[in-house]
Order: sequence, then structure tokens, then C-alpha cells
Amino acid sequence: MKAALIQITSKLDPKHNLAVIQDLIDQARASDPQIQAVFLPEVFYSMSDGKTPTPYLVEDGNEHYKAIQALAKSNSLYLLGGSAATMSKDNIVNRSYNFAPDGKLIAAYDKVHLFTIDHKGESTVLDEAKVYSSGNKLVDFKIGDFHFGISICFDLRFPEIYREYYARGVNVFSIASAFTVPTGRAHWLTLLKARAIENQSYVIASDQYGDHNDLIKTWGHSYVIDPWGEVVAEIGEGEGFSNFELDKNLIQKIRSRMTMHKRQFT
Repeated sequence: MKAALIQITSKLDPKHNLAVIQDLIDQARASDPQIQAVFLPEVFYSMSDGKTPTPYLVEDGNEHYKAIQALAKSNSLYLLGGSAATMSKDNIVNRSYNFAPDGKLIAAYDKVHLFTIDHKGESTVLDEAKVYSSGNKLVDFKIGDFHFGISICFDLRFPEIYREYYARGVNVFSIASAFTVPTGRAHWLTLLKARAIENQSYVIASDQYGDHNDLIKTWGHSYVIDPWGEVVAEIGEGEGFSNFELDKNLIQKIRSRMTMHKRQFT
């Protein structure tokens, strides 16, 4: 599967964000017309102030839902990983939307682990639990030879999620993110490589980048890591894209040479 990793600096206005994403999709396709999928970061649709929900809440079938759906359908691409603030019954959740090229929803995942941090002197307190309700189930699905497990940002720090996905047969982890600058600088790449190596799986990590508002500043440095822990695609700072290809044969080769799946501790 050929795909594009996309990194943006989301603002509150979804029209602005969608226009930036469309431009990057166009650039990615100009570079390689055969790409089949794009991976987007956390809250790509609308970035709130970190204290209150965005007013542009997605809800099943509403105009915001249709705008995201149209991004997949109009480009005839899989739209994967990226999340948007969503009204679900009486709760607001951080939901990853995964659409097929025909606009059909493949799967949706609600972020399970909500981020809380206080970096004194570096960042004001962030507490997602004041904005969102947490999800309570993992979501995986197949596209061709690849079995995807979906997660969002802070989930990355909880390896049991990825072990469960591994047990289900997942071989590609999507980790759409908006990692803060202090945590990104300290831990981001280390954690991504760890999840890839310990599960012999691809990690696709599309991150937000830059100054979004007074409270939220994100790290960027989006990556694709292969099952051996090698970087196969990356975007440093700024908005941009990076094309890559998932290789099923590489997954099989690494897993056959080091048969970790046969030696799990129980």
C-alpha cells in the first residue's frame, strides 16, 4: 500500500484546515499518483483552545461529518487515523475517523487515554478530561494485506493497547497525535520506535506542528517506523507530507526471523 503522511498546524476554522490538507494531498499525488491512502493527525478538523470544546463538533451525518467524508470521497483515497471532536449521545469524544475511497465509514475509534500534564515553566496545565469523555474500546480493521489498529496521541504511552492489537493480528498501528513540544522533544520518537519494535509492526504517526493558540504548541516530527524500528518516512518541522509504502513481505520476514508471537508471557 502506498500512502502519504500529512502534518499540519490546525486552527479553529475547519475550512482553513481542510484547504491545507487538500493542498498537501494534491502535492503528495503529484509526487506519486499511485498513493491509496492519507494519514492525518489528531484534531485535524478543528483545534480548540484546550480549555473548551471547539464549536465545530462533528455528529453523525451533520455538515462537519460530511465535510470529512467528502475529503475521502472527492480524492478517492482512504482517509485514515485523524480525529475530530465529536458529539456522541450526550458526550464529546475525540474520535478517529477512517473512511474508504467511496466515502463509506470503515471504523471510528474514541480516544481512550485522555492527556493531562503540567510542565511548570514550559506549558500551562492541559487536561483533556475537562473537554472530552474517554472511549472504552479498541478498534481494528483490515485493508488488503494490512491489519490496522487505531490509537490517538496519549494512548502511545500505554503499551498494553498495542499488545492487545498485536494479539488480534494487527500489523500496522495508526497513532494520530498532537504531542506537546516538551513531551515530544523528550519521548516521541523513542516511544514510536518501542511500539514498532516490541510488536514487529509498522507505526504511522501523523503529528500536529506549531503554535495553534496561546495554550497549545505541538512538536511535529511525524514518522513512519517499520517493524525493525527503522524510520522510513518523516516530516520535520512545518506543514508538509511524506510518501511511503507499507511492505507486507518485510513484516513477514521480521516476524519469521524473530518469532516473538510464539513466546508471549502469560
